[in-house]
Amino acid sequence: MRPMTTKAETLHNVFDATFAEIGRVRDAFTPSLAPREVGSITSVATGIARVSGLPGVGFEELVKFPGEVFGIAFNIDEEDVGVVLLGEYRLLHTGDEVERTGRVMDVAVGDGLLGRVIDPLGRPLDDNGPVVSSRRLPIEREATAIMDRAPVSMPLQTGIKVIDALIPIGRGQRELILGDRQTGKTAIAIDTILNQRGQDMVCVYCAIGQRASSVAKVVADLREKGAMEYTIVVVTEGNDPPGLTYIAPYVATSIAEHFMEQGRDVLIVYDDLTHHARSYRELSLLLRRPPGREAFPGDIFYIHSRLLERATHLRAELGGGSLTALPIIETEAQNISAYIPTNLISITDGQIYLSPTLFELGVLPAVDVGKSVSRVGGKAQLAAYRAVAGYLKLAYAQFEELETFARFGARLDEHTRQVITHGQRIRACLKQPEFAPVSVSEQIMVLLALLAGLLDTVPLDTMPAAEDTLRQAAAKIPEEVRRRFFSATKLTDGDRQVVLDVAGKALVPFQAEP
Repeated sequence: MRPMTTKAETLHNVFDATFAEIGRVRDAFTPSLAPREVGSITSVATGIARVSGLPGVGFEELVKFPGEVFGIAFNIDEEDVGVVLLGEYRLLHTGDEVERTGRVMDVAVGDGLLGRVIDPLGRPLDDNGPVVSSRRLPIEREATAIMDRAPVSMPLQTGIKVIDALIPIGRGQRELILGDRQTGKTAIAIDTILNQRGQDMVCVYCAIGQRASSVAKVVADLREKGAMEYTIVVVTEGNDPPGLTYIAPYVATSIAEHFMEQGRDVLIVYDDLTHHARSYRELSLLLRRPPGREAFPGDIFYIHSRLLERATHLRAELGGGSLTALPIIETEAQNISAYIPTNLISITDGQIYLSPTLFELGVLPAVDVGKSVSRVGGKAQLAAYRAVAGYLKLAYAQFEELETFARFGARLDEHTRQVITHGQRIRACLKQPEFAPVSVSEQIMVLLALLAGLLDTVPLDTMPAAEDTLRQAAAKIPEEVRRRFFSATKLTDGDRQVVLDVAGKALVPFQAEP
């Protein structure tokens, strides 16, 4: 009979085996020398630092300062290196050590970011714990090659009638939103994000140098409407270092590109690139780069063009994903010919101009149809819209011209009165409150009723109620007709008549007495 092994002997054997393994690992270990390039700070200013002793540092390489502060090498001069700081410069002092990292600035990407609010360094701002990610991408990436791009062929429905009908946006397009302060630019972008609910679209909202209260309101609205589940918010506030403000849109674009490369459709909003341009001007002047027009550096066009060129629609062989960009820009005194607005108008595929005059008149959204254009989206627009869009734009333009003369009390002939009456109904139908996106079926119902003149006899003061009734009646349109709204074929005369019959019955209570 074998003697029983005591607990002490078992423990002794375990220790022997462990120490033997440690000894084998120690004998096999060969220490290696790794060179480290360490320099020192020669001067520090608001948002930048000058560093010496890093002869091998590369352009846009990430460098590390004490206190976990990072910076990006921006000016590579003979004597020193100009570094853009991505943290508080008050923590740094002349003589502090600076170390190369050997890599460029990158950001965590992936599904773990959905529903999160982060800063450009990937740090969470929403108290929901750390961001979980298994992949990182550089923030500066080459735009997709021309041969890897596909034509813009699918519409991006914003849920805003005036845009979907008259200034359509396609998936993969870059559409500029511009206007003076407080004209509703952000509201259009947020409404577009809200309308993507259930559309399998990922949305990225990039707040660049905004007030904390403004960003908090946007996040609260997105959360209240259930849009945060498919949205990522990248935030820099007005008191953040200019370096963080500068990298914010590039960070947001890399996050969006990850989803695009997976074959998904992505919408990105840059709110707004005016602050981005100003932060870059501040950094450039501090780094002694020569100023040009309006004190902006000569490469201000390049920083926005290389950003917006990354928005595209990929070929089917590459997954067929798309990245649609809605950059926002602020004008001063309606001057769309200023330096930054003209730069962005020439980079993008169209613009939505918001007029402060229309805003003051209560025409919301305050889209100036005459100054707005989409140079691509018309090709992607649903065929049902194309049947009415051209006529609608012409009728509205005629109305605006005639309305000016009618204000002088001139005697008007019957035809002119009809044009003005019809135009007033078009304007009333294009009005839309915030956070109230309209479905495709409801939009086409209203637009066809306008086209047929069914609303011309409805009193102006009852137009909102009549439109609501029309939208509710859209549910009565036969299913096969509604399916054809989303097809590439034009509506037949029979389809139109079916829609108009439903609209006519719905509007009977609103017809004015003869």
